[in-house]
Amino acid sequence: MNFTELLGHVGIFGGAVIVSLALLSVFSVAMIIDKQRRFSSTTRESEKFKPEFKKFLHGGDVQKLVEAARQHQNSHVAQVVSAGIVEYDGVVQGGGDPAASFELVTSAIRDSISETLIQLKRGLGFLATIGSTAPFVGLFGTVVGIINAFRSIAATGSGGMSVVSGGIAEALVSTALGIFVAIPAVVAFNQFTGKIEIFHVEMNRASSQLVNRLFKIPELKGLDLEEVEVKPSAVKKEGPAYATR
Repeated sequence: MNFTELLGHVGIFGGAVIVSLALLSVFSVAMIIDKQRRFSSTTRESEKFKPEFKKFLHGGDVQKLVEAARQHQNSHVAQVVSAGIVEYDGVVQGGGDPAASFELVTSAIRDSISETLIQLKRGLGFLATIGSTAPFVGLFGTVVGIINAFRSIAATGSGGMSVVSGGIAEALVSTALGIFVAIPAVVAFNQFTGKIEIFHVEMNRASSQLVNRLFKIPELKGLDLEEVEVKPSAVKKEGPAYATR
């Protein structure tokens, strides 16, 4: 008996289970392809953005960093850095004290990280649900198939292959299809979850580096201004003393 003949012996309940699993498989594959493309895009964009971010950390121009973030909007690192830069620039443009904007900048960065993680995790719950429930749906089809096989035996009074073939077909096809649907969903879910953890670490690292870079600049500028103001005053005080001598 080939596979086509096997499906021909499947009953109504078994067919409904098989159709449900087939639909779940289609949705699962579509979700896997979509998330793979999204994760590949954000990884590729982040790798292009990181050199510009490193230049900024070593004293580069902030305007170039903002332009790079706009060009790589799909990058998870660029989204976090852009949120911090925009908030910091808003305080500076508004005439506020940059050093006092620490809480605002860190809050904007945390919100950006949370929003980015939500976007990255969107759809993973669906994959997890498919991976965990598909075997049970297949098991339900298996039970229904076995019940139909025993009903056929009871109805005919014999246990020949032709009598139980329909129920056995339902059981075998449902079991195999349930496992076939669950395995890719579970593997993809674990893989994507691991990538999200890596993205989270990269965003946290970038946010820490950005905050350190932004809030060291005002302190250094303040120290430079104080030194410039002290030196002329010292010269003025020493001038008259030298003249009296």
